Amino acid sequence: MSSDLVIVYHRQPYEEVEKDGEIILRENKSPNGIVPTLKSFFGTAEHAAWIAWKLADDPANPDFERVVEISDAHGDYTVSRLPLTQEQVSSFYHVSSKEAFWPILHSFKEKFNYDPVDWPTFREVNWAFAEAAAREAAQGARVWIHDYNLWLVPGYLRQLRSDVTISFFHHTPFPAADMFNVLPWRREIVKSLLDCDIVGFHIPRYASNFVSVVRSLFDVEVKKREMVADELISDGTALSERSAPTLLSFEDREIIVSSASVGVAVDFIEERAADPAVRADAEKIRESLGDCRLILSVGRTDYTKGGVDQMESFERVLTDTPDLRGKVKLMHVSVSANRNMSAYALTQTGIEETAGRINGRFGTLEWQPIALISRAIPFDDLIKYYLAADVAWITPLVDGMNLVCKEYLAARTDGDGVLVLSEFAGAAVELNSAVITNPFSHRSMDQAILQALEMPEDERRDRMKALRRVVRKYSVQAWGDTQQAQFAAAIARKIEAGVAAS
Repeated sequence: MSSDLVIVYHRQPYEEVEKDGEIILRENKSPNGIVPTLKSFFGTAEHAAWIAWKLADDPANPDFERVVEISDAHGDYTVSRLPLTQEQVSSFYHVSSKEAFWPILHSFKEKFNYDPVDWPTFREVNWAFAEAAAREAAQGARVWIHDYNLWLVPGYLRQLRSDVTISFFHHTPFPAADMFNVLPWRREIVKSLLDCDIVGFHIPRYASNFVSVVRSLFDVEVKKREMVADELISDGTALSERSAPTLLSFEDREIIVSSASVGVAVDFIEERAADPAVRADAEKIRESLGDCRLILSVGRTDYTKGGVDQMESFERVLTDTPDLRGKVKLMHVSVSANRNMSAYALTQTGIEETAGRINGRFGTLEWQPIALISRAIPFDDLIKYYLAADVAWITPLVDGMNLVCKEYLAARTDGDGVLVLSEFAGAAVELNSAVITNPFSHRSMDQAILQALEMPEDERRDRMKALRRVVRKYSVQAWGDTQQAQFAAAIARKIEAGVAAS
């Protein structure tokens, strides 16, 4: 059956688990992350499809199940699975996406590695995604493509199916032209994105950067700019914009440029945080700490997250403020990434060595300043620590959005707690009532954590009230509603221009 909604994303929309020697497909249980959010869109379609890749020893094997029909809480939908070899995955994802694109998107030019990129393989994989989407899409369907490793899909899909409405959403930062144009394939990438009807970003800064890149490469007219909402403008954050482009014209086509941040499932998180068992466990954590205050930091092991920089700030604070020794503990959750990728292996090693040095320098038999956890924590357990923590310390060097800080705020149904947030996280644009810090400044980092630890209760609660209001307003449901509205606007423009499919 053809689908009037096709979602194109590299991950499958379920978990594959082995049970009694048989592989079964299990619905994702976590409410957060992009997959459950995208699946919620299935309710807007008569029939929907999802395009993803799956590892295959032999893509030509006739027994490989390329299409599976799924029925779960989100409805009935089709999953088209593209068989990729380990070599293709390594080339397309681990090398091209992570070693070439990732550092440029996050403005780490010195980590850009062009030499091992196999561009023909990247094109091949993107073409396979586009072909699958073209097969699944009904006449005039909505096709929603996600993230930078599928940059070429819109252009290929436009060649195959001129009738569909194409939207592309970036889940990473998007840099300005002098950084993005380091990529040798910049024209091919940007031309593909200009074949979209909608190009979406988390915040206006990334949208503005995208347009600066586009105008450096092509003759594009900015047909409309709009003022940014006052609540998203703060002189204390680095990523604020006062206006942003919202409509482009290129080769007799119009492209909507959207700014809408992904949020979290606030109702679900609040429900879990209100569970008596969860609250009782959080209280036990607090009791186990005694009069020691808990600082919580959660993220992936990635050089963009600034894990070592944060620990070194903690070390300076303990050095300069001896009274805090034995009175504060940093729980640093840094989920290990793929150690086969040298950049991440070095980052993980740096975090482990720094934590070990600090614990060796300051630790006693009764107290260790840092608890380092390098594995994923189940979501319910994480909520317990959100509730128990005095401070959430989220200080990436650069981050497209950052949902951990939003999870922390949603979980704090008690109205207490302090968020210290990097001004270079996209979330800081919305969450300007947090203690905003510059992770590139020792003084800013050190003063921010001291301010959080010393903050009086009435100020903590005032800030938390404001932050929770923002997180509820910009929830994941609100993000989904914005995407729906953008699709409707794009389709309406095509109808008005007389180019929509009949």
